[in-house]
Amino acid sequence: MNKIVVIDFETTGLSPNLGDRATEVAAVIIDGNQIVGKYQSLMNAGVAIPSFIQQLTGISIAMIRKAPPCQKVMRELADFIGDNPLLAHNAAFDTKFLDAEWSRIHYQRRQPFACSMLLARRLYPHFPDHKLGTLVRHLKLPTTGEYHRALADAEMTASLIIKIKHDLQKKYSLSSVPHEMLCLLQKTPKSEIDSAIKKVQIKFGL
Repeated sequence: MNKIVVIDFETTGLSPNLGDRATEVAAVIIDGNQIVGKYQSLMNAGVAIPSFIQQLTGISIAMIRKAPPCQKVMRELADFIGDNPLLAHNAAFDTKFLDAEWSRIHYQRRQPFACSMLLARRLYPHFPDHKLGTLVRHLKLPTTGEYHRALADAEMTASLIIKIKHDLQKKYSLSSVPHEMLCLLQKTPKSEIDSAIKKVQIKFGL
């Protein structure tokens, strides 16, 4: 399976455990090195958006009032994603919100998440930091819109993971970079990346 779904949430805060909710979600399907599908929607969870979040994202209370309810958006998102593996930039954040919002419609995530931020830390340790904007700038990737809007961030993360996979294939002469390899490498210390890739090459016949 070559498809990966890149996902990004905009939210009212940092943690669903503290009552924060999603305000926007986007998902981008990549197949190999091509974007083959996109989904984006604002969503109305019936909660207030702090003023600093409105300034950061540009998502206003008025916009959310007109948006479809979260339950409808989450069902559409589940249909769009299907069983494809997932990836996000700072996936720990998006995983929490995806699982929390899906739990409200009694849906449970089945597939693993890979994290482009963790992967970038291992592949590009010389960069000043590994924020999405920094990586896009240093790797000369296309800027597809305003940062902190879900679709633009998802599209730029898709470009980033395509670049990461390309660099891995080139450096290690890999025929492909499966999602399982990404999940393994993001947990591997930088000093052990070479040996880990050799093991994966043998396991998957790459």
